[in-house]
Amino acid sequence: MSIEIKNLSFIYDKGLSFEKTALINASAEVLEGEIVGIIGHTGSGKSTLIQHMNGLIKPLEKDKVFVDGEDLFDHKKEIHAICQKVGMVFQYPEMQLFEETVEKDVGFGPKNLGLNEEEIQQRVVEALDMVDLDYEKMKNRQPFFLSGGEKRRVAIAGTLAMKPKYLILDEPTAGLDPFTREQILDEVMKINKEKGITIIMVSHDMDEISRLSDKLYVMHKGIVALSGKTKEVFAQHEKISELGLMIPQVTEVLLGLSKCWKDIDYSIFNLDKAVKEIIRCRKSHGN
Repeated sequence: MSIEIKNLSFIYDKGLSFEKTALINASAEVLEGEIVGIIGHTGSGKSTLIQHMNGLIKPLEKDKVFVDGEDLFDHKKEIHAICQKVGMVFQYPEMQLFEETVEKDVGFGPKNLGLNEEEIQQRVVEALDMVDLDYEKMKNRQPFFLSGGEKRRVAIAGTLAMKPKYLILDEPTAGLDPFTREQILDEVMKINKEKGITIIMVSHDMDEISRLSDKLYVMHKGIVALSGKTKEVFAQHEKISELGLMIPQVTEVLLGLSKCWKDIDYSIFNLDKAVKEIIRCRKSHGN
């Protein structure tokens, strides 16, 4: 099963003098169980693309966007049920916290589904656990008085409580300190590996994307400029630079060393593996 986008184009305010083309024949596929990264400058089409994935923006043509085989253009289908499969956590989601307690905020979505109190509580407990928050310690706390990291986790938990099959994260670590960023990324990995939830992650941080994603889409002026396995995409470092984007810092260091050591593997993203590769080259070349 998958989310599939086929040659999708989209224009905001079409026909008006200030119309804006956001997507041009963009294609992408998110397979079940993957972590898919989407990168690109502001205005490149990332947000429009992901909003089509969960039905916030409906495709203008048939046979363009499918969620598990269901065409989101088909008005006869219950789009709410389809899109419930695809949860989205917007950038700075803590700005949307509004309930008086953490329990009520995380349970807001399930409550609107008409679930009974026992099922709602169970979902809240499970969702908080997925983001490493203890239900008993957090349930009666007021969201507005939490730390920045706690607020972000509670907001993510609110989406997880809806039990999505696919989870879209728009800049999930934006504005957080380095320690909390690492915690959030570890939790994203846990959600994917242990819970089997497919992740679509938008980020400007190349190191985060290289660390987490299996597959990568690079957006540029409304088109998918590059796509493929993350390792293969970042190997095209010259093309990445032409698009005005940075490569991961580890890759940049290894590329610099490749001027001296032609056999060094500069497609490595993991810091520990990079250190081992540098040690290998030093021993191999006797310096």
